[in-house]
Amino acid sequence: MNFASNNFLPLALTSGVAFGLVNPTLGCLADKCNLSKFSTFGIFVVSGLTLRSDAIGAAVKAWPVGLFGLSSILFFTPYFSRIILLIPLQPQEFVTGLAIFSCMPTTLSSAVALTQLAGGNSALALAMTVLSNLLGILIIPFSISKFIAVGVGVYVPTAQLLKSLVLTLLVPLILGKVLRESSRGLANFVDHNRRLFSKINAVFLSLVPWMQVSRSRSLLIMVKPAAFIVAIGMGMLLHLGLLAFNALAIRSLSAVSGGHKSIFSKKENAQAALLVASQKTLPVMVAVVQQLGGAFGESGLLVLPCVAAHLIQIVLDSFLANFWLRKELSSNTAKVA
Repeated sequence: MNFASNNFLPLALTSGVAFGLVNPTLGCLADKCNLSKFSTFGIFVVSGLTLRSDAIGAAVKAWPVGLFGLSSILFFTPYFSRIILLIPLQPQEFVTGLAIFSCMPTTLSSAVALTQLAGGNSALALAMTVLSNLLGILIIPFSISKFIAVGVGVYVPTAQLLKSLVLTLLVPLILGKVLRESSRGLANFVDHNRRLFSKINAVFLSLVPWMQVSRSRSLLIMVKPAAFIVAIGMGMLLHLGLLAFNALAIRSLSAVSGGHKSIFSKKENAQAALLVASQKTLPVMVAVVQQLGGAFGESGLLVLPCVAAHLIQIVLDSFLANFWLRKELSSNTAKVA
């Protein structure tokens, strides 16, 4: 039970995919009832409910690090999509899906949670998370048009996509935040039950790949296992590439802005920036794919490798956060001794 509680999100995601593959009937019925729109709406309402205002204000001192993080998330890392699109792999949706995934903002909760676990600047991580997702709503349509639509010969209705993203992401996020601020009792309840709301979000998130995989099962079983393994490997390489790029950039910025005295050299800030800037969010990617209406291919095939990539980044970064935590505990023990 402890293992299931500590790993609820990856278990929920993999269970959703597994149920969709084993018995797609219920998932197809849920998809016809537009349950996917409800789950996406629910994800961002919960995100608004759990968003603390004081945490954002506490990150102001580290604004240069936050500015780098936002630039990396929204402007630098989307260039990785160009490299991904060069990979010859069938079905083409696997490649296109991962390319779209690289244009997304950071995860809504995983990076912040891992930053807290590692002892990093969680307020800075939260600020970058909120701002990148809000700004991402405006920037994502243009990133897809620039980096992906040209490569696959598809025109993206930028204005329509922007409007859809505002309605499905921004409105419920604001609604959740307004509900939190309008009731002190509700805010206290949410703060005392953050693990519960995190699990609720995980359930909402797992509904989406469940429905997508159920609807596309007939296509998925035709995909060669070797191709899917390659797609998973691509997702892992994408995350490792993002980690390497951001680590090198943070170290370079630290060197040119004062060395060990630089705000980039502070371990808490560096950890937050590295984790947040190197992760990509699945819910926004799914919302984008839904709004594209099949312009880039079958949505289930687009989403499936990104579910794997999402799980991979959480697992890899959990090991990284654990390593930092153990290193810090060892250092404190040595100082006491």
